[in-house]
Order: sequence, then C-alpha cells, then structure tokens
Amino acid sequence: MNFSRRRGTIAFFITLGVLLVGLAVTLQVGWIVLNERTVALAVFGIILFALLIAGVVVNTVFLVREIRRNERQDSFLNAVTHELKTPIASIRLYLETLQRRPLDEAQRQQFYTNMLADSDRLLATVEQVLKAGQLGQRHRQQSRALIDLEALVSECITITLQRHHLASDAIVLQPVSGGVHLRVMGLAEDLRIAVLNLLDNAVKYSLEGVHVRCSLAITHYTWATLRITDTGVGLPPNQHKRIFRRFYRVPGRTMQRIKGTGLGLFLVRSIARQHGGDATASSPGPNMGTTVTLTLPLANPSTSEAQPAASRPASIVKERV
Repeated sequence: MNFSRRRGTIAFFITLGVLLVGLAVTLQVGWIVLNERTVALAVFGIILFALLIAGVVVNTVFLVREIRRNERQDSFLNAVTHELKTPIASIRLYLETLQRRPLDEAQRQQFYTNMLADSDRLLATVEQVLKAGQLGQRHRQQSRALIDLEALVSECITITLQRHHLASDAIVLQPVSGGVHLRVMGLAEDLRIAVLNLLDNAVKYSLEGVHVRCSLAITHYTWATLRITDTGVGLPPNQHKRIFRRFYRVPGRTMQRIKGTGLGLFLVRSIARQHGGDATASSPGPNMGTTVTLTLPLANPSTSEAQPAASRPASIVKERV
C-alpha cells in the first residue's frame, strides 16, 4: 500500500510539473504574440520564460528524488527493525524456555549456542549501522597496517561458513598462482567488514544452493583484485551501479524476500574507496549469478619487506564465537 501511494505521489508531481511547463509555454507564446512589435519586451519575456521553465524542472526533479530517498530510508528502517527484533525475540524465547522447563545438559548447551549466534547476529547489525555512520565522517585518522589479503579472505570464509552452517566446499578460495603474497596497506577491521559483507551477500542471494567461488589476482601490476562469484538470483542490467547506493534494495519480489539493511554493498564500496580502490558488480542476468570485484592497491614492496609481521592473520580481529 505504501509503495503504491509513493508511486502515485511521484506521478502527481511529474504530472504537475508537465502541466506547469505547458502553462508557461502558453503564456510565453501569448506574450510574444501580443508584444511582437516590442523587441525589448519580447526578449525580456523569453528570459523570464526560460528561468520559469528551469525552476519548474529543477523543483520537480528534487521533489521526485526526495520521495525516492524517503522511500529508501523507510525500507532501511523496516529492515533494521526486523534484523533487530528477530534475534531479540529468539533469545527471549530460549531464556523463557530455560526458566520454565527442566532441560538436560545437551539441550542447555544447544540453547546457549543458539543464543550466542543470535547475539552475534544482533551485534553484527548494530556494528553495520555504526560503521555506515563512521564512514560518512571525513578525515578519519587511523593508523594503517600491512595486511595479507589472502589470509584475511580465508578467515572471512571460515567465519561465513560457521555463521551460515555451510559445508566446507560451499565457499572455495582459489589459491593465488605462483604463491605470490598479496599485501595491502589498510585498516584490517574495515577490510574484514567489506569481505564479510560480500560473502554474506553471495550466500543470502543463492536461493537454490550456495556455490561461491573466490579468486585473488594481481591486475595491471599494482592492484590486488578479489572476485567473489555466486550462482544466485543475479542482477538486471540496470542495477549494477545502483546496488552500491546507501539504503538501496533491488526491486522485485524475489529480492524483497531476502532480508537486509541496504548498507552492505554501500559499506564495501566506501571502504574500498577509502583504501584507494573500488568495488564493481557484474551479472549475465537474472538467475545467472553475480560477480562482485573488490580492487585495492598493492602495498609498496619496500613496505612489505619492512613490516612482514603485520601481514599475518594474528593482526586480524577474530570473530566472536
């Protein structure tokens, strides 16, 4: 209902804008006809007419953009509310069960495990929202370290497999050819968030089974490239850039069934660009899978030799389990 109402509002403003432009054209033509012998008045009228048309067009564009922005923010609030309420309700249910019924030790341990998983999900949602706010702040002063990208991706894959209870072959990382170490300078926690978001998206949108393939490579001699390819729902041709916008969700019943905040890919691109890289997406079409590419500048070789210890997995903050 809300979606239809917003569509009607957008159509109303567009129609109103067209009618105002038509009225302005009519008035201008009448002005020119009545004052065709007075050149100065005609020129003055043409200038006013151009300004009026420009104002109407700009006003209509801004109104439509504001309506769409509000629509995305409402969707975000609904999604965040769901993501927060679901684990809280689950934890409450487990606690009430533990309080009211006598359970054996095995059941208790299973309940504790489930509650811990729900609390991790709750914490992940909160951290995602907070991180989106932090990335909006300019001039973030944080010290960067040397990071082994392959080690970071391997750890993120392990976390994702545990988080979604997947088999070990559901997400596969192809080894870097030649045994080359891909090291980048950056914030380990931010890059970890970016890779985890990419993997979570690949899993969530693989409705017919998870078959995710990750690959690392050096491109153009100075760039480290991570490609994550799934066999999921894919993307329409006009959505490859829009999915990186804040709060944006791809329209369609299949996409709307999959819960999310609309912040994941926005965080990925923001983090990549703060590290001097970028994130892009490609897809052959709907139901044909998606490939998201994360590109980061390789660390200077002299830096890599000077700080080898920082590239080990120990420098990466581990998942709470």
